[in-house]
Amino acid sequence: MKVILLSDIKNVGKKDEIINANDGYARNFLFPKNLAVEATKDNLLKLQAKNDSKAHKKELEIEENKKIAKKIDEITLEIVVKAGENGKIFGGVTSKEIAEALKSKHNINIDKKKFMLKETIKNIGIFSVDIRFGDGVVGKLKINILADK
Repeated sequence: MKVILLSDIKNVGKKDEIINANDGYARNFLFPKNLAVEATKDNLLKLQAKNDSKAHKKELEIEENKKIAKKIDEITLEIVVKAGENGKIFGGVTSKEIAEALKSKHNINIDKKKFMLKETIKNIGIFSVDIRFGDGVVGKLKINILADK
C-alpha cells in the first residue's frame, strides 16, 4: 500500500515522502498514530500543492537574499574603535559587532553566523567580509575600521 508520511519515522522515511508500506503496518501502526495517510488522488494533490508552495517560498527567499546581497555589495560600513598608536585595536571587531553596526547604521538585519570572518579584526584599515545567505547567495561587505580620536 502506498502511503504519504506525515512525520519523520526512523528507518522508514522522511515527512512528505511517499513509501510502500505493508498493509498491516499501515493500518495498525501508521494510520492510528497519524504518522501517515493513504496515497489517494486527493492526498497526492494536496502533497503536490504543499510542495509547490514550499518551492515558491524558497524562490522568494532566494530573490530577497539576492537583493540584500546586492545592497551589501555597495555599502562601506564604518566602525569607530579605540586603538593604540601603532594601529592595533584594543580587543577586536567581531562578527557580532559588525552585525549590530550594520543594523544600526543601514537597517539591515543579518545573523552574525552568516558572516564568514576567519578571526576577529585587530587592526585599523579596510577589510572585506563575505556574508553567506545560503543557496549560493554571497554578499561582500567592505568594512572601514577607524580609530577613535
